[in-house]
Amino acid sequence: MFATSQFQPFTSDRFLEPVVPMPKPRGPADHSELLTGWTVPERIERSLAEAEHCAVCPSPSTYPQEVDPFYLFACQLEWEERQDPSAAWELIAASQSSHADTRAHARALLASSRHLAALGTGSGSIARKKRSFDMETNMKAHYGLEIIDSCTECSHTNPSFFCGFSPLTREALNQVSLKSILPAGAILFVEGQAPRGVFILCSGKVNLSTASREGKILILKSASAGEALGLSATISGAGYESTAETAAPCQLNFVDRKHFMEIMHSHSEVGLRAAESLSRDFQSAYRDIHDLVLTRSSAGKLARLLLSQSPSSAEAAETESRIRCAMTHEEMAQRIGSSRETVTRLLSDLKKKHLIRLDGPILVIRDRLALEALAA
Repeated sequence: MFATSQFQPFTSDRFLEPVVPMPKPRGPADHSELLTGWTVPERIERSLAEAEHCAVCPSPSTYPQEVDPFYLFACQLEWEERQDPSAAWELIAASQSSHADTRAHARALLASSRHLAALGTGSGSIARKKRSFDMETNMKAHYGLEIIDSCTECSHTNPSFFCGFSPLTREALNQVSLKSILPAGAILFVEGQAPRGVFILCSGKVNLSTASREGKILILKSASAGEALGLSATISGAGYESTAETAAPCQLNFVDRKHFMEIMHSHSEVGLRAAESLSRDFQSAYRDIHDLVLTRSSAGKLARLLLSQSPSSAEAAETESRIRCAMTHEEMAQRIGSSRETVTRLLSDLKKKHLIRLDGPILVIRDRLALEALAA
């Protein structure tokens, strides 16, 4: 393509194998790499070397006539892919040509160069800056979450969180943790699976559930930000006692079992915090067993579930409590160990008795005292 350009002067020589027209070097450019694979006589090599040493800046009169656009495009490829500065000089010289088309082509190629865009002078720089800003914005708001890049810089931690350690311990934990963002419906681990490590929930919600042989699912609890998932199995080495599934977009830190056990041995506060977390889980399990076993009717279990979603106070008992209920009928059924059809029927009965009402996605508890009596 370059050797047969109608705008380039030709030369032929019997020493070339095969004999083809070859562009005569001009200015400071060195496009000898375009001849790769051909046998070039010493005379031409010498002329190319001499042209390379004539490193003078091009003048506007360098290209008084039109230059083949394909030749200019080849120069840009040399500059972009092989970072050949002489090819850049060819484009610069052509951009100052007196021929309007040559000047326009050369300037367009220069404007699209990544080298000039990196300096902020090419047209590509604006698009790149905007793209970088958009990418950064998306990273900071992935799935609508505020991304926490480092445990040491986290501003959401508090003493009640499992990760509410001293700065030194948080730094050690940050060094061995793997951070990830997961959508709703992602499985962290499965009941009975060999423990791989601990998942520390930074934001979002995760449901812990168990299943019967018939496939009936019972949601044991919903973990919120600051809780450690799979802690008991990781410490004991036994299989995970439940299945963990994200109920909303979540950010988690994963620490594998080997590194977690090492941190527990080297930082005593991690062991103390683990004991506190396991104690809370133990007490919660006792309360759940009491509620499920001693509350005989499904209506009572559903009433207790609805009450657990609303604040319990003297003011709430006298006024209506409004709950933005994100649970589906299926999830309610899984929490009380019933079926979806039963939950739908029970909710309809509670509405007929004027104990609750639905305002779109908002569930309103109209008579809290009556609902508490049903749950007792």
